[in-house]
Amino acid sequence: MNPKLPVVSGRESVKAFERIGYQVVRQRGSHIRLRDESDPDHLPLTVPDHKTLKPGLLRKLLRDADLTVGEFVDLLK
Repeated sequence: MNPKLPVVSGRESVKAFERIGYQVVRQRGSHIRLRDESDPDHLPLTVPDHKTLKPGLLRKLLRDADLTVGEFVDLLK
């Protein structure tokens, strides 16, 4: 069974993405830009610094980072 998509803030998701090699490249206003130089399969990510990320946006970020929901939930722990 697939785990349910978690409700996370922008900051929490940035910390999770940093655990797999992403680094904050810049921040402009409320948008944080991440890039993973070591893995070309990982696309650059733009994460809004909001209290909660909408499910559609979080799914897109996970797809771009080449992560499953389960892998992402594990990174949050």
